[in-house]
Amino acid sequence: MPFDNFITLAAPTGAQLNLHMRRAEAPARAVVQVNHGLAEHAARYARFADFLAARGFHVYAHDHRGHGATRAPDAPTGRFAAKGGVDLVLADVLAVHDRIAADHPGLPVVIFGHSMGGLITLNFVLRHSGRVAAAAVWNANFSAGLLGRLAQAILAFERFRLGSDVPSRILPKLTFGDWARKIASRRTDFDWLSRDPAEVDAYVADPLCGWDASVSMWSDIFELVFTGADDRNFASVRKDLPFNLVGGARDPATDGGKAVEALARRMRRMGFSNLVSRIYAETRHESLNEVNRDVVMQDFAAWLDGALPT
Repeated sequence: MPFDNFITLAAPTGAQLNLHMRRAEAPARAVVQVNHGLAEHAARYARFADFLAARGFHVYAHDHRGHGATRAPDAPTGRFAAKGGVDLVLADVLAVHDRIAADHPGLPVVIFGHSMGGLITLNFVLRHSGRVAAAAVWNANFSAGLLGRLAQAILAFERFRLGSDVPSRILPKLTFGDWARKIASRRTDFDWLSRDPAEVDAYVADPLCGWDASVSMWSDIFELVFTGADDRNFASVRKDLPFNLVGGARDPATDGGKAVEALARRMRRMGFSNLVSRIYAETRHESLNEVNRDVVMQDFAAWLDGALPT
């Protein structure tokens, strides 16, 4: 079923955030705040919200600027903002977090993010770790390294050559296109998302999914990546904060989950003592839309049981 409620939330950034909400069906234990991925939207997380609501969790999920039905100055589809997109998208997440605190004072908040949403989630935690009870970073790649720096140079060249903030011509080929080619005998160019053909077809048919991001949005994404790749930025995060890291062994966007494992190793070296990580066999990029999604969600619920106070 779809989310049971949605509102337009006016953020201090000037964005009109399309915010979906699902109420807990049992006495509420906590709130899960969801951050969706690139070139999709929050309504796609309705099944996940239903699963969590049945277990006593309120769920809040908004369309990021440049996505879905959210509207913001200088943020048409495919762009966070003309300038300063990272700060603005994180400020929007904070606005939703503040709305949660107003709606449910005293309830702990678990912040969750998939893919680009995982980049956003970790960056939010690096700035506001004292405001969350736990964090889940799924299918996110913070291991860009020299290739990421090359991508940044390509984006700078594109911006200079094209003269305006238009969809990148090169990055989609190096990301979505490359990931598609890594799926043998693919039926569509989006089979890298999931082994479930119905889920892939729904994504392809959705006019709010699959578009090409602008040069500035790609630049903002790599800023999120490299912020999360710098150990120094973790200094203010308490080492016992519960973290849940998830990846797929057949996800080309994270090098078969190796990028997720690399983040887990880094964080453990930094002293994070309450971290759970798991790479699911045969699983592609969208864990919540994969054929083994029921197992993945049950494992997440079990982690929540251990991460949150009783």
